[in-house]
Amino acid sequence: MAARLYDLELSGNCYKVRLLSALVGVPLEIIPVDFLAGAHKQPPLSDLNPFREIPIFEDGALALRDSQAILIYIARKWGGEDWLPADPAGLAQVSQWLMVAENELARGPNDARLHDKFGYTLDVALARSKSARILALMEQHLAHEKWLALARPTIADIACMPYVALGHEGGVPLDPYPAVAAWVDRVKALPGFVGMPAI
Repeated sequence: MAARLYDLELSGNCYKVRLLSALVGVPLEIIPVDFLAGAHKQPPLSDLNPFREIPIFEDGALALRDSQAILIYIARKWGGEDWLPADPAGLAQVSQWLMVAENELARGPNDARLHDKFGYTLDVALARSKSARILALMEQHLAHEKWLALARPTIADIACMPYVALGHEGGVPLDPYPAVAAWVDRVKALPGFVGMPAI
């Protein structure tokens, strides 16, 4: 039986799950969620995820929330050591970037996009300032590294790439960050890559 993803096509967090699944060959049953109608905030979806957010990922009797947690599960179950190593040092190096996806990128480029594209009320100047800080740090890192961790593609790249690549929808273009833009292109060149609108 295929794993199941409760999905919103324009969500970068849902896209992370679709992308890793495609890269490791996991068949997914995609179930579109009527986000505007608040389907994720009422049963049966709120029973699966009391946080009332998407994505929600089901594999048999297991239901998972949070895109980074779902990436960890997919990587360990289907992707092997390549996408998420088990050794402490490798695991920690990948995890550092999962935290960046959850924090700096979520409150930077993602928030700026939520403001510009979806009309969320938030401090967009602060979001763009946070974007500039994290993208400058990533530029410094990627100026001499091809990938975020371990000199190869891992779920660190899958977790971080979407909202970086979507930043232009929130007034955060990658023109000042050529090494970051080149890294996005490397992710796009991975065998099995699938896109989403604006990527």
